[in-house]
Amino acid sequence: MPTIRISQPHTLGQSGARAAMGQFEEVLAKYRARLDWQGNNAQVKGTGVSGDVVVAEREVTVRVELGMVAKLAGIDPVKLESSIKKRLQTALGGPA
Repeated sequence: MPTIRISQPHTLGQSGARAAMGQFEEVLAKYRARLDWQGNNAQVKGTGVSGDVVVAEREVTVRVELGMVAKLAGIDPVKLESSIKKRLQTALGGPA
């Protein structure tokens, strides 16, 4: 199944970036997915998707694996990647 990996630079520091990820989580909720946090790392959990988020001092990395359910639902990995990039940029206020 397809794997999407996106790294978004930021200037918020680790704690600021972690706090800003709340806006990104709201978007995930619309797709019935959520982030289960442990410190500055999270597991992406949802129907047909899994992955992880790593919040570092100058960058946030999101990895999403699309499962069979996502494929059957017709989720386009290219469009999803574009949407994630846009949402991360909005949440973190950094360059694309």
